[in-house]
Amino acid sequence: MTAVSFRARTIATWAMALALLMTMSAPLALAAGAQEASPETDLAGLEGEISYDGSSTVGPITEAVAEEFNAEAENVEVAGDISGTGGGFERFCAGETDIQNASREIAEDETAACAENGVDYYVFEIAYDGITVVVNEANTDVTCLTVDEIASLWRAEEPAQTFADVNPNLPDETVNLYGPGEASGTFDFFNEAVLGEGDPREDYTPSEDDNVIVEAVGGDENGLGYFGYAYYAENEDTLNAVEIDSGNGCVAPSSETIRDGSYAPLSRPLYLYVKAESMERPEVQEFARFYIANAGTLAEEIGFVASPDAVYAEDAAKVESAVAGEAEPDGPAGEATPEA
Repeated sequence: MTAVSFRARTIATWAMALALLMTMSAPLALAAGAQEASPETDLAGLEGEISYDGSSTVGPITEAVAEEFNAEAENVEVAGDISGTGGGFERFCAGETDIQNASREIAEDETAACAENGVDYYVFEIAYDGITVVVNEANTDVTCLTVDEIASLWRAEEPAQTFADVNPNLPDETVNLYGPGEASGTFDFFNEAVLGEGDPREDYTPSEDDNVIVEAVGGDENGLGYFGYAYYAENEDTLNAVEIDSGNGCVAPSSETIRDGSYAPLSRPLYLYVKAESMERPEVQEFARFYIANAGTLAEEIGFVASPDAVYAEDAAKVESAVAGEAEPDGPAGEATPEA
């Protein structure tokens, strides 16, 4: 199966997952069929090191899981970096890390790099996110933008320079743009969702660290930027979220609108990739079990949206099959982007 055919199938799966999630009345506590550790394993007796890198959006979830895991497995060191989804995949596909945090699917060139270096992997969907467009708290004029208006700011060809260029009813003030760098999965997803095939502008202030973007927009009354919803939820005192009108009226980002898909087109699934060779080690096996069992709860606490119960059940079953040596890796051997 090609990566292109998987992308089309993922869209359908994503829509069905949203429909299932809408039927739920409460966030996930523990995934159906998942368990915090195998019955035979004493986490306190585990030793070893687990390395991760990748998405600044997914990073806080992995950090939260690692903290909870280390409370029981004190002799396992879980350490990582945040270099963006693209930067993380460079290391992951070079075999340098055990786990890759990703805010988008693996790209074809990254799959090829993994194949060239003999890196097989499993992938798990762990939560949903909504990319949030923000302005400074003092900016009470820019409250809602259409997708086309957002595109006018970020496109490379004749971009808008002032808020009035975006909409004549807005102030004639120069817009200072802040956003993720090119190594970020958020950068890739945002540009595909907003610009389509168009090229993004380069004359903005980029950073792979979303906290830098938060501080920049929070300190600039004419600033505008974007990042994962959890970063906005933690900084509502200095930022205003811009509602998005994709054709059905203005919709603000929230757990509810991300969950039901009405916050379009900036809602997205988040992923965890685990190197197949690493899954042979007991500490990685137990970390994967623990991660899937607690991802929904911890993601909700941080500000993300839990995936449907069925997704976590499938993830848990995949972990057990991988541990037993019965699951074929999702890629790159199968020459397809893996399905969560």
